[in-house]
Amino acid sequence: MSKQKSLTLVILAAGMGSRFGGLKQIEPVGTNHESIIDFTIYDAIKAGFNRLVLIIKKEHESLFETNLVHKIRPFIKVEYAYQEISYLTDHVLNPERVKPWGTTHALLSCQGLIDGPFMICNADDYYGPSAFSTMAQFLTHDVKPYEYAMIGYRLKNTTTEHGSVTRGVCDSKDNYLTQVNEIKDIRRSSSGHEYQKDNQWFPIDDDALVSMNFWGFDESVMALAYDVFDAFLSTTALNDPLKAEHVLPTMISQCLELDACKVKVLSSEDAWYGITYQEDREMVVNALKVLKEQGQYPFDLWSQT
Repeated sequence: MSKQKSLTLVILAAGMGSRFGGLKQIEPVGTNHESIIDFTIYDAIKAGFNRLVLIIKKEHESLFETNLVHKIRPFIKVEYAYQEISYLTDHVLNPERVKPWGTTHALLSCQGLIDGPFMICNADDYYGPSAFSTMAQFLTHDVKPYEYAMIGYRLKNTTTEHGSVTRGVCDSKDNYLTQVNEIKDIRRSSSGHEYQKDNQWFPIDDDALVSMNFWGFDESVMALAYDVFDAFLSTTALNDPLKAEHVLPTMISQCLELDACKVKVLSSEDAWYGITYQEDREMVVNALKVLKEQGQYPFDLWSQT
């Protein structure tokens, strides 16, 4: 019998939650005081993931240990990666910089812990169980060096009535990603959705495919991410040293332009839920409560009985 392939779940949990107003990665939203990340890890374990790398800020480690990690260690191997603001950026770092450099930088911060197939996603997004089972199948059977995958969601299922959002809007051909365009200030409108550019509002398709930072890779992605981020540091970061950041959808889009990789577009039929603003919390609490009532999750996710 062949040994089960190690499948690693990497979770982006080093954000500052500026719009939310706190550390939303561990904000309790479940009926048993779970955060969204609890449901993410539960779904991933059910799908066959057996290792977890949490990317956090070093100063938040005790909070994660107390609120999350001590509960899940019996079920999955857990390791930390620390997104240190100075990592790779000493030569351009402004002493007044406090904002992390974005999710491309976060990915690079865990490269020493990655040596096989892995997926990466956000800590504060609820993706649903089918996304993890679909990605587990891809990583077990189909991932190759420079041949990756993403789970796409429809724009209309990923916005909030409480403000605007930024989304990586995807173009694809024959089920392969061709481009990701980061569009800021997307909001709901009377006719669907719209986005702001140069102080004007433009309509955007409700059914547009968007990236919610749910990617499947192998370790070959690290070299691509390093090259792209290094170029960013010598251009954009120099022009805006306090606020510039580089995100995974942009990194992938740049690699696609260079024909450096291929990305298969997969889909999930589950609803997506997220907390961008404090006002979103009630909706997420109610949605997760209903899922428990329907039997999709037990009351206590981490009961060993």
